[in-house]
Amino acid sequence: MSGSAVLRRPLAQVSEVFYQSDSVQALRNSQVSEVPAQQYATATAVSFQSVGKVYQSSAGAVHALDDITLDIPAGSIFGIIGRSGAGKSSLLRTINRLEQPTSGKVIVNGVDMGLLGEAELVALRRRIGMIFQHFNLLSAKTVFDNVALPLRVAGVRPAEVQQRVTELLALVGLQDKHHVHPRRLSGGQKQRVGIARALATKPEILLCDEATSALDPETTQSILQLLRDINRRLGITVILITHEMSVIREIADQVLVLEQGRIAELGQVWQVFGSPQHAATKALLAPLQHGLPDDVQQRLQAQPPASGAYEVLLQLDYSGAGGLEPDFLRIAKAFGGDLRLVHGGVDRIQGHAHGRLLLALHGQTALPNLSQLAQGPEAIAHRIEVLGYVV
Repeated sequence: MSGSAVLRRPLAQVSEVFYQSDSVQALRNSQVSEVPAQQYATATAVSFQSVGKVYQSSAGAVHALDDITLDIPAGSIFGIIGRSGAGKSSLLRTINRLEQPTSGKVIVNGVDMGLLGEAELVALRRRIGMIFQHFNLLSAKTVFDNVALPLRVAGVRPAEVQQRVTELLALVGLQDKHHVHPRRLSGGQKQRVGIARALATKPEILLCDEATSALDPETTQSILQLLRDINRRLGITVILITHEMSVIREIADQVLVLEQGRIAELGQVWQVFGSPQHAATKALLAPLQHGLPDDVQQRLQAQPPASGAYEVLLQLDYSGAGGLEPDFLRIAKAFGGDLRLVHGGVDRIQGHAHGRLLLALHGQTALPNLSQLAQGPEAIAHRIEVLGYVV
């Protein structure tokens, strides 16, 4: 099998192919030259310029990507999210040209991927690491050998392989697992091996394809912390796709929301979370919202009762803008009555407070002008509304 044949295989299968002796020799003999380092000294790691991708199916043309134009800053953690079929994987795979765009350009560290020949593409791919949802480790090989795979394929000297793999396993917290096989590892440990392998060739960009989707919540947190540490310590640009907004909230600097192959929203994470504009973004954020508890919903009425005690249910929203945060002393003073917290919560994203509070105000208390309390220097929230009346 030729080196070019290997490159045409899906990357998820390449690891198995590499261990066939003829393909390894073919790649070693390809006389690949390194892309000059100065080509990577740009402020933008990846630039998509009017990128489109059309697949042909029995039912006709399927537009997976449609006019995608955006820049991913070098050294950032960039999240791509969308519902199933939104085009996330297609977009990610154009970065290392596992998918060839039907139209437009993908510029990686100043290099137009569409203009690269086989040898140049191999060299550039060594600067782009990739980790996967299901790890893609070689079950018959040890942890050490799995991490060493891309280095051995590249013809790195054994002494250097030993040093680099030892350093990487220490970085990901697996320094005592050199000789262990993947079947004896937990899911989180397997993903750490995958991360170490992706870092073997010292990439400038790390692509994460649903890297935490197969992990439990606690392990997910540890992997996200590891990716954050790698980004900060090594300056690597991390680009991740996920269907979980909680992952984006935890780690990303910027987020792209895709819907049917088009850009629905793009911006700083705190801005998109605090003030979503597109229906797709709102749907993805819905599981993270502090909604109305069932017991309160059952007691809620659209109009105040004709007699008897009741409370006015208020919702205070915080978008993160302007540094405004919940101040319970100011809130109590603004309403000037018997007020209690029913439900809600506030998260901090990139130093901005955003969330929702549900407050119950004694029904006999006169309501102030709510619009005035949601604007200007006297604002106590970005948005205030009356949800109804609780009896």
